[in-house]
Amino acid sequence: MSAWFANGRIIDAILVLVLAEAIALAVYHRATGRGIALREVLWTLASGACLMIALRIALTGGAWYAVAAPLTAALITHLVDLARRWR
Repeated sequence: MSAWFANGRIIDAILVLVLAEAIALAVYHRATGRGIALREVLWTLASGACLMIALRIALTGGAWYAVAAPLTAALITHLVDLARRWR
């Protein structure tokens, strides 16, 4: 199990689950008209994915600027999400 963390595979698995969640939400909403529309949670999922990517880079020994880029993207997507919800 420690190897999954050392090489970042655990983050890959989490990102696959986030993608599966997005697909499941979209399919369910389209099929039933109920549930949460993907456009309502897309920015939240994107922000979380950016954080996971930053964590993966940090776990695998990436440079500080390689970690900073997805962290900045997470901030931007989080702010967009907040702005959309504020209305």
